[in-house]
Amino acid sequence: MPKIKTHKATSKRFSTTKSGKVKLNSSFRRHKLGIKTPKRKRQLRKNAYLSSSFTKTIKSLINN
Repeated sequence: MPKIKTHKATSKRFSTTKSGKVKLNSSFRRHKLGIKTPKRKRQLRKNAYLSSSFTKTIKSLINN
């Protein structure tokens, strides 16, 4: 059986933690930052975690 290739676009956007969660960067942080409050921008610095329903799909694409 051949090896499963890594989906490169997915591997650039997602990574897995040691506990098995899928980590991604927060959205809404690219432009129009003058409108957003400092508190909102500060909270968007943190990483977001993918919901458990999508975790299996993403892990199969990034082969972890």
